[in-house]
Amino acid sequence: MKSIKKRLHQYCTRQVDDRILTAQKAIQAAREAANDESKSSMGDKYETGRAMMQLEQEKYAGQLSNAIQLKKVLEQINPEKQASAQVELGSLVKTNYGYLYLSVSLGQIALDDLQCFAVSPVSPIGKTCLGLQKGDTFTFNGRAYRLEEVG
Repeated sequence: MKSIKKRLHQYCTRQVDDRILTAQKAIQAAREAANDESKSSMGDKYETGRAMMQLEQEKYAGQLSNAIQLKKVLEQINPEKQASAQVELGSLVKTNYGYLYLSVSLGQIALDDLQCFAVSPVSPIGKTCLGLQKGDTFTFNGRAYRLEEVG
C-alpha cells in the first residue's frame, strides 16, 4: 500500500505543478495581450480591451493562488511515513467502494489498474473519514462504507 501511496502522491504533485505552470503561462499571455492592446489602440476600445485583459489576469492569478495552496498541502504529506491506524491527511483508505487518498481534491485518478479518488480532508467525505480506523463504517450519500484498510 505504501508504494501505491507514493505513486499517488507523485501523480497529485505533477498535476498540481502542471496547474501552476499553466496558470503562470496564462498570466504571462494575458499581460502580453494587454501590452499589445495598449500599443495598438486608442480611445474607448483601448479601455475596454485593457479592462478585459485585467480581468483575465485576475482570473488566472486566482487559479495560480489555488494551485499554490494545493501544493502547500501536498508538501505536508510524507508518503514514506509509517501509516497511522487512524485516517489523517496523507492516508490511503481502501473501502468496500474503492480507494480514497486524503490529500487534495483532484477527483478520480487511474494508475494502471487502480482507481482512486483524491479527496481533501476538508471535503464532506474527507471530514467524515478523518479519525476512523480499519473496520469502521460510515454512511455517505446514502451508501454504507466500510474501511477495509488504512495506509
